[in-house]
Amino acid sequence: MKIWNKIYKILGKTSFLTRNKSGQRVFLGIGLFIFIYILLYFSIVPMGVSAQLGMPSPQKIIAHKDFVDPYTTNRLREEAAAAVPQVFDHDSGILEEGKAAIVSFLREIRRVKELDLDAEEKDALIRESTGLQLADDSIRAILEKSYEAIGELQFRVEGILEEIITHGIKVEGLDVARKQAFQEINLLPFSPESKQAMERLISPLIKPNMIFNPEATEANREAARQAVEQVRVPRNSLIVHEGENITERHIAQLEALGLLGPRIHVGGYFGLFFILLIIFIVVILYLILFNREIYENVNYLSLLGLIIILTLVFGLAMKFFSGYLMPVAMCGILITVLFEPRLAVLVNIILALLLGFVTDGEFSFVIVSLIGGLVAIYSVARLQRRSDLTRAGLYVSAVNMATIIALFLMFKGFQLEYDFLREFSIAVLSGLGNGLFSAVMAIGLLPYLESAFGLTTAVTLLELSDPSRPLLRKMLMETPGTYHHSIVVGNLAEAAAEAVGADPLLSRVAAFYHDIGKSKRPYFFVENQFTGDNPHNKISPNLSALIIRSHVKDGVEFAREEKLPLPIVEIIQQHHGTSLISFFYRQALDKDKGQTVSEEEFRYEGPLPQSKEAAIILLSDSVEAAVRSLSRPVAGRVEGMVRRIIKEKLNDGQFDEAPLTLKDLDKIGDTFVHILSGIFHHRIEYPERELRADLERGKNKNVSAGE
Repeated sequence: MKIWNKIYKILGKTSFLTRNKSGQRVFLGIGLFIFIYILLYFSIVPMGVSAQLGMPSPQKIIAHKDFVDPYTTNRLREEAAAAVPQVFDHDSGILEEGKAAIVSFLREIRRVKELDLDAEEKDALIRESTGLQLADDSIRAILEKSYEAIGELQFRVEGILEEIITHGIKVEGLDVARKQAFQEINLLPFSPESKQAMERLISPLIKPNMIFNPEATEANREAARQAVEQVRVPRNSLIVHEGENITERHIAQLEALGLLGPRIHVGGYFGLFFILLIIFIVVILYLILFNREIYENVNYLSLLGLIIILTLVFGLAMKFFSGYLMPVAMCGILITVLFEPRLAVLVNIILALLLGFVTDGEFSFVIVSLIGGLVAIYSVARLQRRSDLTRAGLYVSAVNMATIIALFLMFKGFQLEYDFLREFSIAVLSGLGNGLFSAVMAIGLLPYLESAFGLTTAVTLLELSDPSRPLLRKMLMETPGTYHHSIVVGNLAEAAAEAVGADPLLSRVAAFYHDIGKSKRPYFFVENQFTGDNPHNKISPNLSALIIRSHVKDGVEFAREEKLPLPIVEIIQQHHGTSLISFFYRQALDKDKGQTVSEEEFRYEGPLPQSKEAAIILLSDSVEAAVRSLSRPVAGRVEGMVRRIIKEKLNDGQFDEAPLTLKDLDKIGDTFVHILSGIFHHRIEYPERELRADLERGKNKNVSAGE
């Protein structure tokens, strides 16, 4: 009892956190953070061992997981990289430049040879034009040669240059290449002076044409490194004996296992803290930006946190059997059905990564969890029936098995060995069981989560749309006209909701129940008057309006007795807003001429529609009743009636509290016209005068039919 008293005192001191929604969110967030942090810490952060290089190991160390031996792997990779030759780029322009220089020099020799100048002037002119510092006797020896001899000299020197450069010249081999060229020139059958001139000419033309490419060389060496497979050490392998001296290899292996360090892994505390903090911030920002309704509802946040915790607990439990069994798909199904698919995708990615940490970063487990969760979300994103949940589990199982097979083929190939076949079979069966387990748990948890947190899911709505439900059966048997009217309104509301981004399923199901109050006094509503006898003819307009108006209150009572979900009860209450029961109001004005008739007595009690779905059903109800009252519902008359009713409701302020825009109303009108034009046959257009009369008759019948 003392412990509980202390807890109460602590909660009392922090009660400021729970006085408003912001405080409740902070309190809830801190609690979830601490719980998840503790849950993950003891599953992710390994307990370190004290080991120093060259010192005896304080204990026998066994690998607690499969891991890559970095020491051996790096040594083998560096050996492979060292064996890769250097890469050189060949510069083909060096040879062309050299040949061009030789041709240019000898062309200049020929030109000067023809000039009428003395020897000294020719020597000076050649030095100036070629830039070569040649001896006088070398220049004169070439000038004295015949044109044929000069051509032969050019051919021989070009050949020597081409041979030397074609073999490739590196920077460090430049001197050797020039010496080789000089040797080749000295073997030519020309005078020593001519050969000396050629040496002076060719020496600067021999340049390195094999340029070292460090990027390509390093790329080849890196490719060689990567070609060496990682040396993997299996789980339960002996790392070091107790008392054995610690080597560099032991240190590297302990680091790879995350065991090097003190028994209390301080870095792990802070690392996990910041990772989890970042994840919480990302989720909070997402909710603020894209799911404000969930963020502002502590009840919803609590449910979201509970689903995540359940998934983590199940995942940690399944980890001891196989990482492929972790049921991330269960979380995806629950969040999609209870909230919405986009949030489920975000949480699915986060959980797959967190459970990847739990399994020591095993890539295959992360991929299977991620893909399986996404498939589950896609499978139930448009839930049509409860069996879709079971089908989602089968889809997840099939995709899990296909993914596991693909991963094994990618990373391990296929081997007819006992160990491989055993591991492969366990993995595939785990993938199959993952999908089935996720679906079974989601189906089992959904009713309890719905009930505990007061949510209305697509599964509940689908069950309520079953015609055999008591209220719908009652409507069918006692008010068949109203039942048929509700079905048509449901079709209109569903299509309109889809057009403006509202909830189509909620709109359709709520429309089925919106007029259940009419089953209390069915014959006061024209769609249920089959004998032609209208009881409103025998009572006052005020009483008629009261009876018509009471079907909303009666419907709410029926809905609460049957424990219909709150969103449907609210739509029943709001589906007429504060609309005027115009038929009986005008009747009262005509009957009590000269007296004041209160308009408020002929209006529904409201409240005004608070949601898109309620506003859509208000319009669907009015439009269906009005168009049904037309004697000749051709396309033009149907559209005119639809647009007029939307405009009247808008001007009457019925959408003042509903999140509908004028653009939304226009889309709703287009949808109504399209569907109603398909329901009613097209007929020949009639003159404008008859159209006005027909519209007026429809206006008089609207109240009895739909109001």
